[in-house]
Amino acid sequence: MLPERNLHVLPDAVSTERAVFTEPLAAACEILDQVAIPEGAEVAVLGDGKLGLLVALVLNARGYRVHQFGHHTGKLFITAAAGVSTEIADGTLPEAAYDWVVEATGNPEALRLAAAMTRPRGTLILKSTVHGLVSVDTAPIIVNELTLVGSRCGRFEASLPLLDHPKIHVDEMIAARYPLREAPQAFAHAAKKGTLKVLLGG
Repeated sequence: MLPERNLHVLPDAVSTERAVFTEPLAAACEILDQVAIPEGAEVAVLGDGKLGLLVALVLNARGYRVHQFGHHTGKLFITAAAGVSTEIADGTLPEAAYDWVVEATGNPEALRLAAAMTRPRGTLILKSTVHGLVSVDTAPIIVNELTLVGSRCGRFEASLPLLDHPKIHVDEMIAARYPLREAPQAFAHAAKKGTLKVLLGG
């Protein structure tokens, strides 16, 4: 049995559909619990999957100047609509351009790319968890004295107040809704590459 302190009160104004984003939104908020990014600083976010989008939205809502790089126009439109500067990563990324870079691609090659985007003595925050070993040239990281920060889960206390924030556009991430009787179809849909969020219930 779990203790009652594990329970969190959902604000009345927040729908159940938005509430399902509490945990991944907390993971995005964890960055600001770990590193002290100066107010109004420019931050690059590499990746436009669900976590990359949420990271960009959280940082943007907190007043940072976010520049997000990804491969999918439709996904980047979600953060662009909230005021994030977005750009299709077509193989050419800016080098040594940001003091703060968040890598959230899930791609084993992205650590090298994100490190190259980070200015000397800058901070690179790693959100991706990649299966298997990742090969990376550590020389640029050492020579440029980069700070690497591993970032995983976060506190619900940080994410719950953001669920009804006007700049946190999570509704657009819901790709489909299925009743319980159609659970197999829901899981099949969720397994499709590029799908952000599939809801099952009712």
